Order: sequence, then C-alpha cells, then structure tokens
Amino acid sequence: MRRWGWVLLIGVSLSGEFSGCTKSASNSETGRSVSDKKIAWYGLMVHPYFDEVQKGVEAFAKDTGIEVRKQIGQEASQENENANVEALAARGYRGFSIYPADASAANGLYEELVAKGAFVVSFGAPTATPTRASFCVATDVKKAAGEAAEALIAFMGGRGNILNVLELVEDPNTVLRRAGIEEAVARHPGARIAQTIAGMTSIEESMTKIQSALSAQIQDIDGVICTGYTPTVAAATLLSEWNQKPGNKRIRFVGIDTDAVVIQAIEAGHIDGTLAQNPHGHGYISCALLSRLLDGWTPKPGQYFVDTGTVLVTRKNARTYRDEVAAITKRILGELETRYLDPPK
Repeated sequence: MRRWGWVLLIGVSLSGEFSGCTKSASNSETGRSVSDKKIAWYGLMVHPYFDEVQKGVEAFAKDTGIEVRKQIGQEASQENENANVEALAARGYRGFSIYPADASAANGLYEELVAKGAFVVSFGAPTATPTRASFCVATDVKKAAGEAAEALIAFMGGRGNILNVLELVEDPNTVLRRAGIEEAVARHPGARIAQTIAGMTSIEESMTKIQSALSAQIQDIDGVICTGYTPTVAAATLLSEWNQKPGNKRIRFVGIDTDAVVIQAIEAGHIDGTLAQNPHGHGYISCALLSRLLDGWTPKPGQYFVDTGTVLVTRKNARTYRDEVAAITKRILGELETRYLDPPK
C-alpha cells in the first residue's frame, strides 16, 4: 500500500457525484482565482494504483476547473522523487499531492517545499512524524489488514491454518499490514498463521511464490490472505483453479484491491472476498485539501490523517461496492470545512 501496498483499485469516475460538494466549497473559497492555484500531483511510478489515483485527480480538475499538473516518477526512489518534485517547485507549483517514496526521507523534501511557501498533502501512505505535510489521505492499512484477517477467519469457520502473503517487507505499509493480521489472528485461538511469504514485485513472481508455498502444504492450508495488489491477483487466479476442481477441499481467500480478475472470481464464487480501498478518493480529496490550503484554510489540530476507508467485497456486493466507496469519499468531502480545516482568518 509502503511502496506497493494498495490496495483496491477502484476504477470509477465520481466527478458527477462530487460536483455539488465541490461547487459549494468553491463558493466559500477566498481570494485566489482558479487560474492562480498551481497544484501538482506526483505518483511514485507506473502502477495500477497510481492509475486509479490519477483518475480522482482528473475528476477534481474537471469539477473545479483547477488545472492539476500530473507526473509519474521513473523509479520508486526518494532520490528520483526529490528531483522531479523540486523541478515542479522551480516552475512555481505551490500545492503538492505526493506519494512519499520513503517514510522518513520524504520529510526532507517536504521541509524544503514548505520553506518555500508551498503546501504538501501525502496520499497513499504517511511519512514519519513529525512531518511538514498538512495531511495524509490514505487507507488505515493496519486496521484494513485486521479487517481482512477477521473476514478470512469468519469464512474459515473460526479456525484453521493461514498462509499470509505479503508484498514487500521493506515497505512500511507492509509492516503495518503484517501487524494488523497477526493481531487479528491472535484473537482467535483456533486460527494460526502457518507460513508468511513475501518479496513480490510482479504477478508472475507472486504466482511462483504462492504456488510453491501451497504445493508444499496444500492439505494443511485452510485460508490465504493477501494484502498487496499483485499477490492478490496471483492468488485469486491460482485458488480459482484449485477451488473449481472436484475433490479439492476449498481454500478460503481474502485479498486486497479490485482487479477485474479478482472481482470476476468473487462473482463466480471461486474465491470469497477482497478489500476495496479508495484510490480515487486519495487523488480527489488530496487535491481538494490543497485547494483550500492555498486559499488560507488551516488544518484543525489533531486532524492530520484522513482515513479514506475500505469496503469488504463479497459475492453479495460485487456489483455495488463502488457505490459504497463513492459514498465514503462524498462524506469526507462534505466534512472538509468542518472536521478537517479551519477557515481563513
């Protein structure tokens, strides 16, 4: 969700639904015209997650008329991010929606930007605190992983052996997800984590590692949990094949993100569920906050983290979960000027 942990890529355009919220906010903005607001959005690298966040940024621009410069990095490194964002700052951009490449090192970039009079909102993942970012708009990844684990254990009937599939252990979000899963499992005496595997950067690599782990103990594994996008697609593919074969015991599964492969497998009843995150909201809400910060609004004390929520997708709501996610974003947008921001003085 840290560089790769993402969770549930919602390919839904919400611009029409949010236009009412945005227009009312626009009426209360003070002093700065739309054309004066120089906002830039920075995605770490080419990845389905950033594709979906960018759709939220584009919806914000369409609704408000505020042009947002969008840039994707060439590699997932803080050095590359620094170079690209510093170049944008040199061109006069003052509002930055950024996915931090490194939870600690990104703060150095943020300090530099704020010192020049800019505002920063992290999306997708927080930096270490204290930080000069005004907000972080993201999934509460530890909470979400715990919810996914609870759902899996429920599908397993409260007991059994779990294969825990992580993405990159060096990613701070992965560390939080692992903790959320382990804490949830510890609350159920009948459930245990039989094995944890990690280190996956592609669907192909994920397929190989998951298949190897399952082959070694297929009769002992009762459930699989994935908290990264690429492992989820791989596991959904493998378990769909396994669970369809007559005579095979059903292996329960909960993943993260909403790739078409995953949703189709859920609708067919081959796997149990996945957690939908809100990347569209990550893009839209982060830009909406920057617009207000540029107009003189200030963060309310203690309101740094904006949890964009998750929705458990099962066969019951596989065709309607997008509406549930959209409702979360719409609620948050309606709360920006009451819960998260103080008005200009």
